[in-house]
Amino acid sequence: MFGIIRPCAHSLSERLHSEWLGHLCGLCLALRDEHGQAARIVTNYDGLIISVLTQAQQATVHRRTAGPCPLRGMRTAPVAQGAGARLAATVSLVLASAKLSDHATDGDGAYARRPVAAGARLLARRWATRAHRSGLDLGLDTGVLLTAVHGQREVERAITLGGSLLAVTEPTELATAAAFAHTAVLAGRPGNAEPLAEAGRFFGRIAHLLDAVEDRAADQATGAWNPLLATGSSFAQAGVLARDAAAGIRLALDEVAFDDRKLVHRLLVHEVEHAIERTFAGSDPDYYPPVVQPGKKGRRPKAPKPSGSGSCWWPQVELPPVTRGPIFGCAVASWMCCTCQVCCRDPYPGPWSGLPRDGWCTNCDCGSDCGSCCDVCKICKHCDCCDCSCDC
Repeated sequence: MFGIIRPCAHSLSERLHSEWLGHLCGLCLALRDEHGQAARIVTNYDGLIISVLTQAQQATVHRRTAGPCPLRGMRTAPVAQGAGARLAATVSLVLASAKLSDHATDGDGAYARRPVAAGARLLARRWATRAHRSGLDLGLDTGVLLTAVHGQREVERAITLGGSLLAVTEPTELATAAAFAHTAVLAGRPGNAEPLAEAGRFFGRIAHLLDAVEDRAADQATGAWNPLLATGSSFAQAGVLARDAAAGIRLALDEVAFDDRKLVHRLLVHEVEHAIERTFAGSDPDYYPPVVQPGKKGRRPKAPKPSGSGSCWWPQVELPPVTRGPIFGCAVASWMCCTCQVCCRDPYPGPWSGLPRDGWCTNCDCGSDCGSCCDVCKICKHCDCCDCSCDC
């Protein structure tokens, strides 16, 4: 699960969170159905935006009931289906194939080993072929996306110190613009293609900039190529470009005719702006996060889930915590990983210490008192959502 849009569970109303999860699960299942089980590993938070945009432009909502899944506490759920989910799967797969191919070419990390690089190239070609076939069924030539992404390498070679950050982000902008615009074609709203392409261009710019900011320290330590280091740009310069792009997304979406814009607005306006502030606050050298005890937030564990939540939620969180020996702890750790408790259970008990720990996919970083919500849109008061004059 990767991407810049990672909404806190408390920042969406119950309906919007259910819709968001439905698109995420729909993307995962579309990857499985179209491209096989292995393709599900490319499921990502940003890819589901394609599915959200497609559905938001249609009067009819396409849903199907998915079977029990550990990530949903072994519960069924209505998930997105149809052309939007398939397009999201196709775009996610083709971009993942390009990224995998680049890692193999550059010899990054484990890809420096020839057998690993050869396997990565083979998988990348297979994914690209399958994505191209699916894209043609949907009327999208994935070659446009691949050309834009592979053009990134030529751009990087041409960049020198003092160069423009916007020149570096252009290939990503072109790829996301093409994907966003094609949602209008699938939805039968050709008039939306141009403003959606503009929104996609800005979204691609933000995604590239935030990735560069987050990786800057690691890239500097390893000597890897990084846009900020290559151009000599500062965090402040990247921040200005990212915030201007976020304003551009807001303006572009105002020109799009949606049947239901609420989830789109929430993700592409509010969550994008939150991702920008989160990234630059965490990368600021003068920013120091508060020191807390590992696995704790100064709160008592939640009450055990009712039996209807699934039988996989074992062991229970207890106070005082129940400690376990090395052998039994390993067995519990294996069980909790296989049932996805470390991802989607919040909190879950540490396998050895028994201390409550935050689920990897449910960590709330909105920095607000999520128990205090307004009566209008059910969003945390501290995020100032109610002052935006939008119907979210």
